[in-house]
Amino acid sequence: MKLRSDAFMDGSLIPVKYTCQGDDMNPALKWDGAPEGTKSFALIVDDPDAPMGTWIHWLVKGIPSNAREIKEDSVPGIEVGNSFGSEPYGGPCPPSGTHRYFFKLYALDVEMLDADNSDDFYIEAEKHKIAEAFLMGRYKKS
Repeated sequence: MKLRSDAFMDGSLIPVKYTCQGDDMNPALKWDGAPEGTKSFALIVDDPDAPMGTWIHWLVKGIPSNAREIKEDSVPGIEVGNSFGSEPYGGPCPPSGTHRYFFKLYALDVEMLDADNSDDFYIEAEKHKIAEAFLMGRYKKS
């Protein structure tokens, strides 16, 4: 499976528009190569460079199996609480330095993850994944 965005290339800078210094909206994502047997997708957006440990920016479950894109500033499934203490997408907002932001898409063997918090989300996504794809962007506040 391959994940990409028209907003930024893998490993490049995430445009300000998608951060706390811009419109704080999710970038559009597209993918292909979903394996046979995919019943749904889940998405994790996180920052492993956060000073207090991995910071979760967005968790989405129940993305339909026939989906091949997430539109800009949209909610493609059911959002689960993030590290900001809310459910919507929270864009990159590093306290200092350049951080990496991973967009992780999982093809799953279930229609819906049994996860209502971030800990369960990670466990269930790993348990039910049949394929995964990653896209990494970087951001530093100006």
